[in-house]
Amino acid sequence: MRIVTLAAAQLGPIQRAESRQHVVARMLELMDQAKAKGATMILYPELALTTFFPRWYMEDQAEVDAWFEREMPNAATLPLFERAKEYGMAMSFGYAELTPEGRHFNTCILVDRTGKIVGKYRKTHLPGHSEFDTSRAFQHLEKRYFEPGDTGFPVWRTEGGLFGMCICNDRRWPETYRVMGLQGVEMVLLGYNTPSVNSQKADEGPEKRLFHNRLSVQAGAYQNSTWVAAVAKAGNEDGFPLIGGSLIVDPNGEIVAEATTEDDELLVHACDLDATKFGKATIFDFARHRRIEHYGRITAQTGVELPPE
Repeated sequence: MRIVTLAAAQLGPIQRAESRQHVVARMLELMDQAKAKGATMILYPELALTTFFPRWYMEDQAEVDAWFEREMPNAATLPLFERAKEYGMAMSFGYAELTPEGRHFNTCILVDRTGKIVGKYRKTHLPGHSEFDTSRAFQHLEKRYFEPGDTGFPVWRTEGGLFGMCICNDRRWPETYRVMGLQGVEMVLLGYNTPSVNSQKADEGPEKRLFHNRLSVQAGAYQNSTWVAAVAKAGNEDGFPLIGGSLIVDPNGEIVAEATTEDDELLVHACDLDATKFGKATIFDFARHRRIEHYGRITAQTGVELPPE
């Protein structure tokens, strides 16, 4: 067995006025709990250091850039790296990245047990819109503040296994998991900030949103015979609610742990990476069963092309 004892560290709401230092203190508390429960890896949500700022329409670029991190680690986040290294605990979390070239990405990183960043992923599938939309119940301006990621979906050899990452909306796209699956991924780490109500469909509330969350993660895990851990930032941020529902799913697509609150909450599960082997050698043995001669349309077009009438 190759056991990764994973701590899925859900964060409750982060208000707009809350400082990074205060948030990091909360993250450190969850890390302390994870250490006490024997965790060897901890996963935090998308945009873990701040409120979900894409809900706010901003025109001043300096105001926008204040939500971004220019380096990692930095003064605010260094305590996370130091504590993780002290504990010998691998770590992953998401944040808004401002590169030296002035590019803006929704990013997450993978840090090994020595405190070294060994992987970086930038969100590919950006949801929402880029201009203020009066028809929406609230704004979702990721396309305004971020550019689509340029990393693709890499997989890293670390901590005795093969790990991949994705962020929020990426989890809804089967291509996300399959590209990593074709690299043998054994655990996918992902964080999300998902509004409790669809801004364009008021009757799609928390129950349906949680259903779609489970569906996407379980399907991705099963169809690629991989562990998937999905961790939320949840609760009411300045009047805007986010779903919780953080969960850990095994390579059979079964939920082995799931959050029950919308607060800071820790899930810990011993994940055997060898549990991925059976599915990868049988029903999802890609080398034997995939028929790529019929898949060209997947990468040849974006929008729907209807057959002739």
